[in-house]
Amino acid sequence: MQRKASNQSVLTHKIWSAKRIVIKVGSALLVDNASSDLRTAWLQALVRDITHLQANGTQVILVSSGAIAMGRGALGLDSRPLKLDDAQAAAAVGQVRLAQAYQALFTEQNIVTAQLLLTLDDLEDRPRYLNARATVEALLMRGIVPVINENDTVATSEIRFGDNDRLGARVAQLAGADWLILLSDIDGLYSADPRTNAGAEFHAHISEITPDIEAMAGPPVQEGTGSGGMITKIEAAKIATAAGCSMVILNGTDPAPLTRLKQGERATVFSAKADALTIRKAWIRGMMAPKGIVHIDEGAVKALTDGASLLAAGVKKLDGDFKRGDLIIIKDATGATVGQGLTAYAFDDAIKIVGCNSEVIKDILGYSRGRSLVHRNDMVLL
Repeated sequence: MQRKASNQSVLTHKIWSAKRIVIKVGSALLVDNASSDLRTAWLQALVRDITHLQANGTQVILVSSGAIAMGRGALGLDSRPLKLDDAQAAAAVGQVRLAQAYQALFTEQNIVTAQLLLTLDDLEDRPRYLNARATVEALLMRGIVPVINENDTVATSEIRFGDNDRLGARVAQLAGADWLILLSDIDGLYSADPRTNAGAEFHAHISEITPDIEAMAGPPVQEGTGSGGMITKIEAAKIATAAGCSMVILNGTDPAPLTRLKQGERATVFSAKADALTIRKAWIRGMMAPKGIVHIDEGAVKALTDGASLLAAGVKKLDGDFKRGDLIIIKDATGATVGQGLTAYAFDDAIKIVGCNSEVIKDILGYSRGRSLVHRNDMVLL
């Protein structure tokens, strides 16, 4: 069914020129509620959509529900809500099947996939957050599609309605994505539930999430295979847009939802006020508790001014006791502050590579977190 195109189609077309997109797929779209079987033809069409995006130069991350729904049938569990131990057992069985399905269908398109299972703690603990971000970056740089789900086999309070809407937003935040697309069983935000209110007004574009907008979401829903409702999508929009990522709610029930969006099918767009990098730079600029100081030579100052990252080769001296991801101040030979940023290496390792060429970092440390001591995306000049 082709839904009438809305006047925000120009905005949604920007998706096809985006650098990085997160797509969240719900259980109700992936799994048939009656049989607990995967909707294979639907997923094949989605994989083709993602293949077209990749061919156009867009990096794609999938946040996929469905493990509990797929494992439920295998365990003979026919109803929801499930008890916690039953949900965890179903997730353990279903996640294997879900990963195999993604791998098989993407392999047909000559695309490699990877599985990441995250919990809330992984995104709240700084070292684990940085490790997750580095893993996602490494995969995307190699053209691999990360398939991310919550680790429901060990989660407790995380197994609740709507968790993957918010997880999708947090992944978009972590990855610095341009767009988050929530595939749903509805084509966007209405002033009321259109299934019970024929006069509900469709909203194509949300530029600011006000209390009135939040009130339109109504109560959470927990029916059939999927769970959550519009309220979790509004919460996801808050997280995503605050991180500089615009968000789309799109009806994914019919095949090839991204193609349909490109063709002008209507959806609700939540616009971020600035891009992710601009917001990140503003956050770094506002940080006021540096853990160390790095002193650089004149050549490094010029390189930073020209937009380069800070390499170890241009560093003369380090002060402080900082960990990976901590804020450090950058000073020139006169002691004047040049900028500040987040270090890719802890002090104990950074001190070993001061003045060294980037190519020998791995030889010295036994590993490498990249060529830069401070990457230009993690730095502001003052």
